[in-house]
Amino acid sequence: MLTLTSEIRTPYHPIRAGAKLALLCAATVGLFMLGSLGAMVAANAAVAALYLVPGRPFAKDGLRLLKPVWIFVALVLAWHVLTHDTRAGLVIALRLTAAVALANLVTMTTRFDDMVEVVLWLLSPLRRLGIRTAPIGFAIVLVVRFIPVLLAKARSLIEAWRARSPRRAGWQVALPIALVAIDDAEHVAEALRARGGFDTE
Repeated sequence: MLTLTSEIRTPYHPIRAGAKLALLCAATVGLFMLGSLGAMVAANAAVAALYLVPGRPFAKDGLRLLKPVWIFVALVLAWHVLTHDTRAGLVIALRLTAAVALANLVTMTTRFDDMVEVVLWLLSPLRRLGIRTAPIGFAIVLVVRFIPVLLAKARSLIEAWRARSPRRAGWQVALPIALVAIDDAEHVAEALRARGGFDTE
């Protein structure tokens, strides 16, 4: 539950986490600087090529992680079609897809401990103010890791509802999803306590 790192070894795994995060920031800024539809199509093609380098199984896993994004893409496109600005909607949708895919690529090829180390290094100036950075850094990285896992479990609950009821899943699954999140949080807390918790630095 604590890791989404791909078991498929890729050329990206040996790259330092800090370098990958820096490249991710630069690439994301670059995506927002691109305004033409052709440029965004080329950017998405380049991202797809990055996923295909390790092979089709890895690319398939990356595509699966993009499933939660499709609903936002559909909403963006629908809104811009209604406002008669389809081209701008396509640009935004492609930008969103490329940015999330790049973030997933970093997550899939970076160890959890390495992510924590980079975040703690970025937060290190706060130590001069007497702030404990270990819990903050861990919480930030844990949220990044935990959201896709929670979304996957939410989809499983919705599919289970559909298999047992002809009605569309709505508020009825909100409580089970919340309970799953609380249960997972408790398990994570127990695991942290069993490993000694956080450093005092």
